[in-house]
Amino acid sequence: MDIINQTNRTMLFEEINPEKLDLITIVGDVKGIDSLSDDKIKEINSQLLVRSFDEFLDKFSPTVYSFFNAANQKVVYMLKKPEGIAEEAISEIRIDQHNDFLKMLFTLIDTKRSQGMTNVDFRFEHLLDMISPKKVMDDIRQVRKEIHYMYGQYEKLDDEDPKKLDMGDKLNAMFEEASANYNNVMAMLPLAIEDIKTRLLLGSSNEEQDAEAVQIGMLTIGESGELKIIEAPKGESTELVLLDESSSNDLAQVFEEDYNSITESPSGYVKDLVVRTFSPLPAVSTDIDLETEVQNYNTYLEFYKTAKDDFVKTVKPLVEKILGVKMFFDQYAVKNKGMAPSLLVTNTKLDMIVKSANIPRLETYLNTVNSKNDFSDTIWFGIVPSVELETAGKVKVSRERFKGNEKIAKQDGNTMESLSMLMQVVKDFKVQIFFSFESGEETTFNNMATAGIDKYIDKCTPLIRKEYSEYAIPCIPNFTVIPKEKSGVVIDSRMVQTENGAQLSKEKEDILKLWIEGVYVGASYVAAGIVAAYQCPEYLKESFKNTSKEFPGVRFDIEAGENSLRAVTTMAKEITGFTNTIKDSINRKNFGFIFSSENAQLQGKDIRRITVYKARSLAASEDGFDSIYKTLVSTYIERILRFQTADFKHENIIKFFSNNPSSQKSMWLAKRGFINSIIHDGDDMNYVIDEKNNLCHIDLIYNGNVKNLEVMITKGTSPVKV
Repeated sequence: MDIINQTNRTMLFEEINPEKLDLITIVGDVKGIDSLSDDKIKEINSQLLVRSFDEFLDKFSPTVYSFFNAANQKVVYMLKKPEGIAEEAISEIRIDQHNDFLKMLFTLIDTKRSQGMTNVDFRFEHLLDMISPKKVMDDIRQVRKEIHYMYGQYEKLDDEDPKKLDMGDKLNAMFEEASANYNNVMAMLPLAIEDIKTRLLLGSSNEEQDAEAVQIGMLTIGESGELKIIEAPKGESTELVLLDESSSNDLAQVFEEDYNSITESPSGYVKDLVVRTFSPLPAVSTDIDLETEVQNYNTYLEFYKTAKDDFVKTVKPLVEKILGVKMFFDQYAVKNKGMAPSLLVTNTKLDMIVKSANIPRLETYLNTVNSKNDFSDTIWFGIVPSVELETAGKVKVSRERFKGNEKIAKQDGNTMESLSMLMQVVKDFKVQIFFSFESGEETTFNNMATAGIDKYIDKCTPLIRKEYSEYAIPCIPNFTVIPKEKSGVVIDSRMVQTENGAQLSKEKEDILKLWIEGVYVGASYVAAGIVAAYQCPEYLKESFKNTSKEFPGVRFDIEAGENSLRAVTTMAKEITGFTNTIKDSINRKNFGFIFSSENAQLQGKDIRRITVYKARSLAASEDGFDSIYKTLVSTYIERILRFQTADFKHENIIKFFSNNPSSQKSMWLAKRGFINSIIHDGDDMNYVIDEKNNLCHIDLIYNGNVKNLEVMITKGTSPVKV
């Protein structure tokens, strides 16, 4: 570990935010140069390297751009900033932890993980309504409660009290968050919807009953002793009465001033809405224009539903990438952090990177970080999600007799051609690429449980028996966050006017619902995440007592013994398991990095997480395909050998493999008993020097299977002593 201090830096070949810098742009023109400068590598790391999910959101600020189209009265959402439209007409929606859609998905993943339920039993609808106006309003009420509490504390303190100044900073941050939406009509719509509903349905204790006219009264005892509620006397002021004159009134004024100073085109209605939302006044204005309010409510609701529908469809591919990055970092769940995984995001599409004009830039970058005896920036793994998977068998319909799925233009996935071009480059720099197929119902656990793995093997055929096959790792199946058939979200019901006031409609056609159409996470993110995690000795130590702090987890074979039941993913089970027929087929073919959602126990405890069933690359072997650890150990040994032999000097190679107790081979053999030992029982390392061709052939033996490694010898001037 003192020579190679990390074996888990991973490169994500994906575009996150086209407005931010990308690898191709930063590397720039490389004509006539073999390597980038240290300053350039530092710049690449400062712009594109992330060590946590929070840092990823911070550096890349995933964003959706929106503008209003007056021609069709709709909101248009785009993942790229629209050109030819004035800056002030474009709204930027940050997709971060405060975004209601992302927040809902995080909660859903965490809840499913803690309950350990399969998809069929999990109540998705309980969490999906987090993006309805009612739940958005609940979040705002919590913020409001915190602001009022903080403001109350703030007011009690002396002006120069340091504690008051600290609270002032916190209040400023809270107001900043609240005010971010003043100019965003879309963000104000849920407030307006719930505001009208609250005022119109005030007289109804239950939303199903009609709301009656309201007059605030007071309880009195009449002259004959009878109990009576009479109308409360109105003060001379036309202002609404306040419960707590001092703080609520002050806070209401602060919000009013804040709204007026920040908003570009203030609206009296929105100003009142902001004040009512964040600093509600207890007395109720009784002069409501019922017809207008009901009409407004229904218009807002329809608009919100349509806009939310369009937003979700636009943002979903971006959200799936964000969830993928989160799942990559989530796999490293350790108390004592050691060799934490890091992610270098190219921030450009794969087909752009593999264009003939750009390939030299990628090669020069990888040559700089992977071909030196300094391993701090070495890239070990890569992630390529969303590789296209065309499946035959769809019937072409000439006439639509029933309503079917709308033909949606498919999101651009990565092609097999682009992937093979990338493999051609990365094989020279020994980067193992985890790739997964496009997300959807065709690539889920459910589908694999019924259809098996043949379609994946067929799709990967062009990558088999190639020089780069051992570096290509197909990951299946993808993970389902929300199944397509359970992705309906009830927004609310339309409102109708009645004799006594207003009520929410009970008719089925008046319930407004949107369909998210399923949310998925590419298997390559989780596969790379778990392999990057178990490179760290601290991670292994939490599950395996016999872990050495001296070695990374390159020789850790997750398929061996109970290893997969100890080093589990953080993903909740999805199905009850694969049939024996499917499992026999998987075991016979030994193909790919396959995840399993099986019933399993370890030391009497149920395993409620998804585990790794196979961890194979596309390198063909006697029993199917080779384990990924063999390539990783081979790369690790070659890099240590290069370092310790001063670039493969003849006499140093002999010393490296000698029986001398201080040789590297002897030291590795002496420490064989650990889960992460470089040489295990049954393993061996031999070498043969081909003097004629200046080559050293190294045989790495894993449980009887031989893997060959070949290095070019640097000849010394002095004779070799054996």
